[in-house]
This record gives sequence, C-alpha cells and structure tokens, in this order.
Amino acid sequence: MPTPPTSRPDCTQVQVSRVRGGVLLPGAESDSVAEETPVALEFNGISHATMLATPADLEDFAVGFSLSEGIIDSVSDVRGIDLLPQCDGIVVQLEISTACEVRLKSRRRAMAGRTGCGLCGVETLPEVLRPVAPVTNGAPVRIQAVLAAMRDMRARQALHDITGATHAAGWAGADGAVALVREDVGRHNALDKLVGALARQAMHAGDGIVVVSSRASFEMVQKTAAAGVAVLASVSAPTALAIRLAHQANVSLLGFLRGEDATLYSHPQRIIS
Repeated sequence: MPTPPTSRPDCTQVQVSRVRGGVLLPGAESDSVAEETPVALEFNGISHATMLATPADLEDFAVGFSLSEGIIDSVSDVRGIDLLPQCDGIVVQLEISTACEVRLKSRRRAMAGRTGCGLCGVETLPEVLRPVAPVTNGAPVRIQAVLAAMRDMRARQALHDITGATHAAGWAGADGAVALVREDVGRHNALDKLVGALARQAMHAGDGIVVVSSRASFEMVQKTAAAGVAVLASVSAPTALAIRLAHQANVSLLGFLRGEDATLYSHPQRIIS
C-alpha cells in the first residue's frame, strides 16, 4: 500500500490491529484513513449548505456545486473564493454576481426551512426535480473508449488506493483518455469537484465522458447534464428515476461498467462499436 505524505489534508494516520485468517495479530501498525470534514458554503455572506466532504479541491467543489445546483450560470459568475478553516470544519465563502445573489435570495424566501445533506438548500419537490436542459452534444462515442475511461480512472484513484474509503469521478476525452479525476468520501461531492474543475479549467466537457465509481442516482445524472456532458458511465447500477432523467436530458447512461461489460439504459444510439 502506498505511504501518504504526512502533510496530506485528505487523510490521516491511525494505529490499528489486524485480523488475518480469523486470527488477531499481535502488535499494532499504522494505517491511512480518509478525512471527512464539515464544509459550509456561503454565497455573498448567505449561509446556504453544509456538507461532509474530503477537505481537498474545495474550490472545485464550491464551483461545481454552484453550477450543478443552479446557483450560478457559469464560472464567470464567481468573483472570488476564500477558504476559512475553523476548529470544527471549513467555511467556503464565494462572492457571486448580483444577479445570482438575487436569484438565490428569492429561492430561499420560498423555503420554509433548511433541509438535510444531499438536498441542501432545497425545500420543495419541484426544486428537487427541477428541469435540466437537454444536452446538445450528440457525437457518437465508442464503447471501448468508455471502458478504457473507467479503467484509466481506477488507476488514478490515489486517495482510494491509500485509504480504500473514497469515491471518484473522472472526465475523459472521446478517445477514453482520462484528463481529470476528483475524489471524495461522498460520490456527489466527487462529481461536483469534477464539474467545478472542468469549468475552472475551461475544458470542453461536452466532447467527453464522465465516469464514476458509484451507482448512478438521479443527482449524478442531473449534475452530468448540468455540465453539458452526454455520456455518464457508472461502475454500479442506476436508479429508475436516474434512467428517466437521462432519457429526458439526452444523456447516454451506462451502468455495471466492469471489465469489458456494461449495460446501456438510455440513448444507446450514441454508443457505437
């Protein structure tokens, strides 16, 4: 197992005892575990959501969350990002455009109260199931490129190799070569970090493929469509609601991507041999 640098903010060292073959081994040894930290997002001083996340790539996370939740329309709506570590977590302060602030305040005035993590800042069913503009990219993608992207992402999951505790989301070009990977203890957070990284680096995301190390829930399809990506491939199963959204959003959704196998659930015409 790789030995992480002691200065890494995303994992820490603990002492453990091992059981092998049903036998408790004597002594203790060092092990690496992933960090999980409360991360509060504030927009122009407005506290909006607190998530449990891996404390790395938080600028990407903040931008990706803002885009996929419809708080901003583009990365240019973000005027600045400050990270403020506190004793019990990290506050991410974003300065956003006035128009986006007005829209956010209007949304919050319509809320009766705060909600839990996963749907933070969302109160009504229409907000949860808000419409997503269909992805306009219709370029065909070879199945071997999708399979290669999943293999390539798995080879780049450095934090998972160290801790065994994190999900990953990766973006690959149409050739299947992975250009970006982001990891987090939360699958939604990993995808938000990826969406944010794509936006902050001004990459042409719509020309590629998103691969995730988790199941494909409704929110994963929603975030992929919001990023303008037409292909989402997951290592596990999708939900029925995710499949319905993928049909509506013009996203080719693949599940059970393992080895040379996969199952296509929506828009299979985009995936070619």
